[in-house]
Amino acid sequence: MTAQLLDGSAASAAIRQAVAREAAAITAVLRRPPCLATVIVPGDASSGAYARAISRACGRVGIEARLVEVPADGTDHDLVACLERLNADDEVHGVIVQMPLPATFSVAAVGATLSPRKDVDGVTPESAGLLATGRPGLVPATPLGGLELLRHHGLEVRGARATVVGRSVVIGRPLALLLITAGATVTVCHTATRNLKEACLDAELLFVAAGRRGLISGDMVAPGAVVVDFGTTVDAHGQMHGDVDFASVSQVAAWVSPVPGGTLPMTTAVLLRNVVTAARAVAGGSL
Repeated sequence: MTAQLLDGSAASAAIRQAVAREAAAITAVLRRPPCLATVIVPGDASSGAYARAISRACGRVGIEARLVEVPADGTDHDLVACLERLNADDEVHGVIVQMPLPATFSVAAVGATLSPRKDVDGVTPESAGLLATGRPGLVPATPLGGLELLRHHGLEVRGARATVVGRSVVIGRPLALLLITAGATVTVCHTATRNLKEACLDAELLFVAAGRRGLISGDMVAPGAVVVDFGTTVDAHGQMHGDVDFASVSQVAAWVSPVPGGTLPMTTAVLLRNVVTAARAVAGGSL
């Protein structure tokens, strides 16, 4: 068999259209557009490229984009001061900090400082706590985008056996919580997992976010399974690769997400939607 593609480009377009309509409505009420500030430490080429891509995506849907740089030779003191300024800026509705951060900065400082009201990528402890308890809040864009990709294609999550390969705080763990809330039975695998192949073969829904190129091959996937690949490894030639060996898996699975063109455009679209959600909270009952 040949798997059908989980087309993130088409699915994200529908989300962006809805975001553009809502951004226009918010702009009419607030007399200024929703605003996303992206904090970046210069030096990492891929982070810089993604930050600029986010800015372009904002412009297409009527969201103001600000690129805020923290000195490359700075410390957590500089990062905290930057986030505190953005927290206090009423014209900024959402803030993300581009990862990875240099060794002189800590992710913990971001979580401890960033206002949960502006935490549009769900990285603060308060956002994580709301997700863990199934309460409304701003959810990490990448895992939520993966689930939105399934919904767009009419694929059922409730009652399914789901395996998540990867336990990072930005994808694997929040994805497992989202799946549990959606009614799936979830197994989370990681570097200490014995018999990874067995756990993957048991999955009707297989989500891979390990950061290891080609980790999952066709013999690790059950016939007819749905496979969602969050991998984004870039080789020496600038080509992007996933955690799934697409050639072999596509001969076994019923559905598989390509890299690129699968989960990445969904991440950006959901991030934009989170920005208008945060801005809508400011507009309140006026909308």
